[in-house]
Amino acid sequence: MYKILIADDEQKIREVLREYSEFEGHEVTEATDGMQAVEIAKSGNFDIVLMDVMMPRLDGFSACKEIRKFSSMPVIMLSARGEEYDKLFGFEIGADDYVVKPFSPKEVLARVNAIIKRNSTPAVPSEGETFEGLEINYTARDVKVDGVKVALTPKEYDLLFYLVKNKNIALSRNKLLESVWGYDFFGDDRTIDTHIKMLRNNIGDYRKFIVTLRGMGYKFEV
Repeated sequence: MYKILIADDEQKIREVLREYSEFEGHEVTEATDGMQAVEIAKSGNFDIVLMDVMMPRLDGFSACKEIRKFSSMPVIMLSARGEEYDKLFGFEIGADDYVVKPFSPKEVLARVNAIIKRNSTPAVPSEGETFEGLEINYTARDVKVDGVKVALTPKEYDLLFYLVKNKNIALSRNKLLESVWGYDFFGDDRTIDTHIKMLRNNIGDYRKFIVTLRGMGYKFEV
């Protein structure tokens, strides 16, 4: 059973998602605006948040950024805005997924299950690895550049860890989407390029380890 926080100002959306979630045995808490969602997220130990983008008082993007200040709990954005730049902005601020309305409640719950299952995967035996001045600690989810800890979004951590664990292996964009997002991704594979760009910016000179394979994907080469 998962504890799910559903934040949406549309009552019918909350009711449908609650119905499907509770049918699968999950516990649901509702919020009607972004401000309320942040306050509830602070007070409860939730497994995941389903967050509408367009809400009163505090929009979903801003609420997601606030939640990221104190928690790494997964956040799925829900929105009628399906433009690519909206999706990419959602990923940049730390959202784990972006679902465009109208959506199938069954699909949303499938994504919930996939994301939580991926996040609950046992830590790898190796605590971490070091490549020159790039230090990666899997169990602590820490990344340091020349001794200084860098702040990555949850997806950037997942992407870097997957690349490193598969170092020197050519990985297609589709393979990265499937493995890091945990399901068949419904969207543009340029999402990967955006996350790689952000990741490279964050690790500075050690971006040299992330090699672009033109027309295919990427690999972490050492």
